[in-house]
Amino acid sequence: MAEPLCNAAVKKCKETMPQTPIFSSMLGSSCSGQVQPDMGERCGDPVYQDGNLVSGSLEALIERLVPTMDYYPDRTYIFTFLLSSRVFIHPHELLAKVGQICIKQKQQLEIGSEAEKAKLKSFAAKIIQLLKEWTETFPYDFQDEKSMKELKEIAHRITQCDEENGTVKKIISQMTQNLLMTLSARSQYQEIKEKFRQPVTDKGTILKNKPQSTQKDILSICCDPLILAQQLTHIELERVSNIYAEDLMQIVSHMDSLDNHKVRVWCRGDVTKTYTLEAYDNWFNCLSMLVATEICRVVKKKQRTRIVEFFIDVARECFNIGNFNSMMAIISGMNLSPVARLKKTWSKVKTAKFDVLEHHMDPSSNFCNYRTALQGAAQRSQTANSNREKIVIPVFNLFIKDIYFLHKMHTNRLPNGQINFKKFWEISRLIHDFITWKQVECPFEKDKKIQSYLLTAPIYSEEALFIASFESEGPENHMEKDSWKTLRTTLLNRA
Repeated sequence: MAEPLCNAAVKKCKETMPQTPIFSSMLGSSCSGQVQPDMGERCGDPVYQDGNLVSGSLEALIERLVPTMDYYPDRTYIFTFLLSSRVFIHPHELLAKVGQICIKQKQQLEIGSEAEKAKLKSFAAKIIQLLKEWTETFPYDFQDEKSMKELKEIAHRITQCDEENGTVKKIISQMTQNLLMTLSARSQYQEIKEKFRQPVTDKGTILKNKPQSTQKDILSICCDPLILAQQLTHIELERVSNIYAEDLMQIVSHMDSLDNHKVRVWCRGDVTKTYTLEAYDNWFNCLSMLVATEICRVVKKKQRTRIVEFFIDVARECFNIGNFNSMMAIISGMNLSPVARLKKTWSKVKTAKFDVLEHHMDPSSNFCNYRTALQGAAQRSQTANSNREKIVIPVFNLFIKDIYFLHKMHTNRLPNGQINFKKFWEISRLIHDFITWKQVECPFEKDKKIQSYLLTAPIYSEEALFIASFESEGPENHMEKDSWKTLRTTLLNRA
């Protein structure tokens, strides 16, 4: 059966538009976003440096987004502009402007000759391709009724380009159906937020006279550091899979809102809509506290030493896998004061491995050692043949700080009023890397028993950790003695 004309046109459009990996050239000496020379002359407004778009008015940048008969925007530009545009304009307003440009171009082609009809179908195919990329990459832009209405209006105009066989209508219908399925799947995702695990503060759970045999610890669940590191990687990838590019870009919008002392009600960055970011951040904190809890609640020094050395080995395996977030969480847990003060325990620990890990996470020179390791993992991922080698899970807090400082160091607009697009190239590159890494399918077999323990085992509050720490190794100086006395008094009063 012959391939329908519009299907062929869409396929041809995809084949002929730039298909180089997004941001590939940005990793080198220049950034992507190059466009055809005549486009620059036509718009006049955008500014280029060494052939790269660095600034322009919002109107000119929108015009550059919309395809013409002879032009389709670079994939890198589509991603960067659609991602950054939400800082300046709501998605439904952007869709409306795209629709207006489409009307003008469509009217210019509606002359009636067969040649013009063919051009009209080709133009329709390019618009469909743009809408498909938009709905697939940023589906949450269409969560509100206004955006969906604008999408339907553009779709209605495009279907008129192929009323004879209705192929365009079928493609748009399928695109809309896929979009609705994606939105439905996202709305069903109800992150439990670590099930709001209540930190243990009850006196009875941390007294020395509690029978040790009744307490489960991590070693009774998993005694292999590699397996535990793999299960942590499972949990990490599951959580980052629910973080999307627009979520991360809302960090910029949210900071602008705080700077302007106003609330942008349309931002998905509202507190009620950033639960995926909050949940992932909470996971880091919970893992750190779990590590500290596992160490501090053990009564016998020999067993405590085993657990400390076990977590050091787990952190090292996380590093080898490319799971830097879990590695940092484990190190953070072992550096918490209730754990760090256990000098008798640490004196029995072979700390050479831990010293290496701390070297990797040394905060000096803006975490230079970590960034070198991250870059190595990223390069390994790019050339990997298996999912095991593709895993890159950055330290999320540092990743967010990188976006924050990029945003704070560079203004959104230049003195002439144009959008500082060079800034958004860089922010988009960071976000695109993260989105690429999160799409890796975890290659390790899932162990429900281990994961259940990691996610539901009781964790101590900071106060409970200190009490358990002092009960394991008594206070050594006046400051610790005063703290211990205060904590015991507080605990007894509660009881």
